[in-house]
Amino acid sequence: MGKRKIWEKLLSAERPGAGKTLGSPERTAFQQDYDRIVFTSAFRRLKDKTQVFPLSKSDYVRTRLTHSLEASCVGRSLGAVVGREIIARHGLQQVESGDFGAIVAAACLAHDIGNPPFGHAGEDAIREWFRNSGLLDRHPFSPAQRADFERYEGNAQGFRIVTRLQSPANPGLQLTSAVLATFTKYPRPSALDVELDGKSGKKFGFFQHDAESFSAVAASTGLVERIPGMAWRRHPLAFLVEVADDTCYLIVDLEDAAKLGFVPYRDAECLLGELAGSSVSGCRLERLHDPKERLEYLRAKAIGRLLESAAAVFLENEATILDGQFDNDLLDKSPVAVPLQAVLKLAKETIYTARPALEIETAGFEVLGALLGLFTSAVEAATGFGRMTTRERMLLRLLPSQFLGYGGQPDPDPYVRLLQIADFVAGMTDSYAVDLYRKLKGFDLPA
Repeated sequence: MGKRKIWEKLLSAERPGAGKTLGSPERTAFQQDYDRIVFTSAFRRLKDKTQVFPLSKSDYVRTRLTHSLEASCVGRSLGAVVGREIIARHGLQQVESGDFGAIVAAACLAHDIGNPPFGHAGEDAIREWFRNSGLLDRHPFSPAQRADFERYEGNAQGFRIVTRLQSPANPGLQLTSAVLATFTKYPRPSALDVELDGKSGKKFGFFQHDAESFSAVAASTGLVERIPGMAWRRHPLAFLVEVADDTCYLIVDLEDAAKLGFVPYRDAECLLGELAGSSVSGCRLERLHDPKERLEYLRAKAIGRLLESAAAVFLENEATILDGQFDNDLLDKSPVAVPLQAVLKLAKETIYTARPALEIETAGFEVLGALLGLFTSAVEAATGFGRMTTRERMLLRLLPSQFLGYGGQPDPDPYVRLLQIADFVAGMTDSYAVDLYRKLKGFDLPA
């Protein structure tokens, strides 16, 4: 198949389960996807989910919501730059560079939608709780089902939200195949007989419960198979989503850390200046005396250079990206790799280990573990695994019906019912999780 045909399939506007939506020149199918994500409750809840500094009292500091919006802006620009060249190279018909930008922007907008409370520490808390709960030994789970809990992953939760949990009667948002495939940076399940190398094999992108849904997406977009029917190579535009995410979280986390006093402004300026390189105007910088304004200027220039570098690497490696041989970070292959590593080193040593972040993330293990324990105990007792006490009955009434099976009862399939409890807890905001924990533990009584 020629590259033109490959790209036409990769840009599929088909909506799994709903057929193809043509849209209009004023509002394409991919722009509709962006709007659908914006109006979901799962997206709104990102305003109270940790980016780096949990439960921050500062209006300046980013949340997952603002990070996702910023990443979508970066992704739109990057996608459009790449799309313009791809269209010119292969003579794509009825496709605009803005379509590339809209696909990447929508995928970026949703990329963190599955993150549980307390950031990546929340993912660790859920994994650890299930590993130590004894529930995985109680039921005859398949290796893949067991691994879904033991290796619990926010990326897979995100795919589950947009394809199943949000608007469950549809089911899901019925996004286009192009956006769903671009969203899925790790197109593989949690358990395989062989370990996969490369960046796309490090984590997993869908639970066993949703494997059939992703298989349909992969077929619609023509993703390259790694293991037939089980694991695939990335959609090429997923590499651009990764760049937009990495660019925003590294550079913006540095800016936030300087504002909060965890990194000296001077150090942040030097690092961003190295990233921005020759794009910085010395005269313009000299006119800026407020450290915050200087940092904002350097941040904008650094992001611009990173996008330019990433686009160049993508276009240079287009052939190996399309056939699945390329499986690295685009920025690792660019001239900004060295200064970017310096930012990452500082972030790991100073920003992500800042005391306020560590204190609340550690508390998150207690909060999420306790909530998982309480609600799994209730659904297990209701299905005959444990004593059904008055407390368990009350907890079942507190569990929203969307996280129960038919007739408002726990699902008879133990894999599904435990996954539904994980859905419930992972969907909470930081503040709601803390508030519910305090109430159920009797620390805070409702007025």
